[in-house]
Amino acid sequence: QIMKQVPVRFDWKALQIPAYSAEKLSSMEDADWNDFLQQTCLLLGSTEKNTGTPRSKLNLLYYLCTVAVHREVASRMINSQLFPVLIQQLRAATNCDIRAKVARVIGLLALHTSELGASVPVSEAFIVLTELIRENFRNSKLKQCLLPALGELLYLVASEEVKKEHPSECLVVPSAAYTVLMRCLREG
Repeated sequence: QIMKQVPVRFDWKALQIPAYSAEKLSSMEDADWNDFLQQTCLLLGSTEKNTGTPRSKLNLLYYLCTVAVHREVASRMINSQLFPVLIQQLRAATNCDIRAKVARVIGLLALHTSELGASVPVSEAFIVLTELIRENFRNSKLKQCLLPALGELLYLVASEEVKKEHPSECLVVPSAAYTVLMRCLREG
């Protein structure tokens, strides 16, 4: 059963970074872009235990979902320090909603990116997604959120391998990812 994603809406008043449009982000100078990314990474990586942190992280992730559908923004984000922070959040988050939204951002970035740099830790993303699916195999809600991200990353790697004559090491897909995917297809 494929779960239809609901449109995301974020509260721009509660967002702790400027709510730039995708067009504004794509036309930013490098210095402004780096400042924006640094603020975003700091907010995502914060581990404060106050009650607003999960809610503010979810709001930030909703915002990232809305801008990640723009090709230039997705390419800049996936090739930046934001992608490793998203992977780290996927691994470290205890809140299932945060994990689901991080996976959605990763999936949207993989779907909408037009180029993938050689230094992007795609293999690490495969490993984390595979481990989470395996650990939460009976949690169908979380599994339905993680599988699309895994599928989009697989498609991205396949399309990148078609473009290039010599696949780089970062595009290696662990065999466990295929095993988990086949198990999900077989067992539902």
